[in-house]
Amino acid sequence: MRILNLLIIFVFLFGCSNNESSKPEAAPKPKKKRPVSVELGKFFDVDGKKMLYGGEDESNHFDITGYELKDDQFHYGIGREKFPALLEPNFTSIQDADSFWVDSSRFLVAYSGDEVKAYSVKDLTRHEVVNDVLNGEPIMAVYCILADLGGIYERTYGDDVLTFALSGYTYYDEQVWDGLDGFILWDRETESLWWPLIDRAVSGPLQGVKLLEMNKAHWEDTTWGDLKKKYPQAAILKTGQDFERPESWTKIKDVSQIVEKFSAQ
Repeated sequence: MRILNLLIIFVFLFGCSNNESSKPEAAPKPKKKRPVSVELGKFFDVDGKKMLYGGEDESNHFDITGYELKDDQFHYGIGREKFPALLEPNFTSIQDADSFWVDSSRFLVAYSGDEVKAYSVKDLTRHEVVNDVLNGEPIMAVYCILADLGGIYERTYGDDVLTFALSGYTYYDEQVWDGLDGFILWDRETESLWWPLIDRAVSGPLQGVKLLEMNKAHWEDTTWGDLKKKYPQAAILKTGQDFERPESWTKIKDVSQIVEKFSAQ
């Protein structure tokens, strides 16, 4: 019996020390999981119009009649005012912001004339859209973490200026960006939906109108370290901003000139 007990103890101790010292083989990377699929109830008909859920307030639903996407490729659907897509962003100086960032922190930087504005990707991950003005011209900085899509876009369409925000949805197509999910935006002036992965509006009055990416000679994707060296005068987006969502806004009554001039086709 004593010999048997000693054998059991030996096996136990050997097994423990072996587990501690050995390194398991690297497990294969799991396949990328899709985000939460949209419930069928997010799509419904009202007086012959196809609608998409936009939030608890019924006035926030989107009219997507005749839209070009597929119902089963939408994800999430958390409501269109959940993300704080900024309307009047506040900025600070590089000197004041320097304690918040390390040199490797990623930023989108836009410049025109003597004005330079910078938006950290970390902050953009929270806002996803920052409506802004650069050297007198309306622009927006955007970033989608799912597709790692970041860019600076113009907001002026002829005589009109659009204000963008998050719809609360993402969308994917196996033929676009290797099937990655990308956020869907909407504009307050026409309530059209826009899918930046294909650079155009996909529903609403502006369906088929292109997103206007700012000339790449005037913006870049860089780091805090390079930003400090190249643009010491830059205005830096303040961290942690939020705002009271507007209850109403001015709508564009006639979009025919926008559609005619800015169609992606």
